[in-house]
Parts: sequence; C-alpha cells; structure tokens
Amino acid sequence: MEGVTNMMGVDLRKIYRFSPVEPAPDPAALPIGGDLYYECLECTVVVSSVPFIACACTCGNLTGSGGKTTVTRPERVRVMRGKLK
Repeated sequence: MEGVTNMMGVDLRKIYRFSPVEPAPDPAALPIGGDLYYECLECTVVVSSVPFIACACTCGNLTGSGGKTTVTRPERVRVMRGKLK
C-alpha cells in the first residue's frame, strides 16, 4: 500500500506534487506547517505534518491526528513541501 497516508486510504501523491525541503532540517527539530509533509524513509508513505484526519505510515514510524504527528524515528523522515497538482 505504498503512498497510503491516512485511515481513509487517500494517497496524497495523487493530489500533491512533493519536493524535499532543502537544506534538510535537523531530525531533532522537524518543522511543521500546512504545506509540510513527512515521508517515512522506511515504507515511503507521506503524511501531513499537521494531520486532522487520523493517519499512519505502514511501518508505524509516523502516526497522527488532531493536528499533531508523532515521529518514532525522526532520522528516518524526509521533510517534503507539497503543492497541489
């Protein structure tokens, strides 16, 4: 289920064009914002940095809801900027 990003099965890659934030942010201080997304480097799933719909990556590194994302292994996350296609 590569790309599945929330409990409703929405693949954000079908809606947004993603590009990595450069320079890469420090894993100890991942930024958040309405246009910022986290890509799990373990399972390649993308989730919002401020999700309001329950979401989780396949391997469990990223989980979130209520506007907050929990990152288990921040060193295995790529911060992406998303723009509507």
